[in-house]
Amino acid sequence: MAVTNDVNAAPPETDLTPDDLVRRARELRPRLVELQADTEERTYYAPETHEAFQRAGLYRIYIPRRYGGHEFDVQTFVRVLIELGRGCPSTAWCFGLAAAHSLQVASYFSEQTQAEVFGDGRELRAASVAAPEVVARREEDGWRLDGKVGYCSGIPYSTHFLGQAIPEGTAPEDVERELLLFLAPRGEWTMLDDWGDQLGLRGSGSHSVVLDGGRVPDHYVLERTNMMDVDVSGGTPGLRLHGNPMYAGRNLGVFCMTLAAITVGAGYNALDEYERLARTRPTSLPPLVPRSTDPDYQRWLGAANVQLATAEAALLRCAQMHAELCERAVSGGDPFGFEEDQHLGAIAREVIVQAWETAERNIFRSAGARVMVKGARMERLYRDMSMIASHRNTGFRDPVHRLLGVLRLGHP
Repeated sequence: MAVTNDVNAAPPETDLTPDDLVRRARELRPRLVELQADTEERTYYAPETHEAFQRAGLYRIYIPRRYGGHEFDVQTFVRVLIELGRGCPSTAWCFGLAAAHSLQVASYFSEQTQAEVFGDGRELRAASVAAPEVVARREEDGWRLDGKVGYCSGIPYSTHFLGQAIPEGTAPEDVERELLLFLAPRGEWTMLDDWGDQLGLRGSGSHSVVLDGGRVPDHYVLERTNMMDVDVSGGTPGLRLHGNPMYAGRNLGVFCMTLAAITVGAGYNALDEYERLARTRPTSLPPLVPRSTDPDYQRWLGAANVQLATAEAALLRCAQMHAELCERAVSGGDPFGFEEDQHLGAIAREVIVQAWETAERNIFRSAGARVMVKGARMERLYRDMSMIASHRNTGFRDPVHRLLGVLRLGHP
């Protein structure tokens, strides 16, 4: 059963900087490493971790300052996720895929909705799934929601669920156009105990939820809205309310960057363990010498370090590009469009692939069978990273490359 009790989280310090927040996340890393096995066993991170995140203010990164949040940018969120992934990828996944959606709610939903979910300094944590597994029926006072949704990463500590629904009676050919985006408070859905048997990310809290007659008011529903393709060319409620270009952007690229940040953190996590092994274990074949003095291990370690740093640099630049696109659109330049968002998402996918391939080639292949036993840190990291690499998001890599080529060439 998920623990949802919150500590009393005060509004953010007025002089807090993004670097301060990243430092706080970094300081949590050693404890996250210690709790990796416990997190897997529970299938989500511990209440003590949740409370530590609250005290550090990590859930408030995207929440507007108007409501007691930090209102920090995508690059800050990415940097924090890298640090958490370097402690425990499952924890970073569970945290990131709930905390990230404050940005969408603060961008696309009305002032009335934001006042209700963010007001009085409340934290919004919302697991989200883009697949439309819910049927919505309009009623006199709002909408009724019914359906079961799987892979709701971050749901154990979520205050809300952000999902897509199909209006009842919609013809199959009209589904894509008629999608609803809804925000359902915790009391309107039930979390199932059905996570933990997967290959990796067993502690990511990716349980299913069931909505059985869940009800939400009209202002918690955006009609004809696909969360991965929101047209922001006319501005957004969040921009008009908060005046920050960050709340005028699209979501696909940000989602992909969230996954990429966790992957880079996981890669560094494996690198840290590989370095520890190099300093403490001998080579496998005679002459038995410390791995730290062996040219091959030195090369593998150095290559992994450089290639992960390269992936990180690309990711941080991607986050900066997102900010530039938001600012360009708000200042009267070209709108932040579909093609630009797909381009950002594609860059983030390359980061995921590079981090996985770097770790697989330079770390996991040479770490040794003795550290790949059940329950070992390296074994867990291998499972977690392979799970990320096989996530359906990376399956879009080649089709999106072709799509971007088609768009660049000017074809329909």
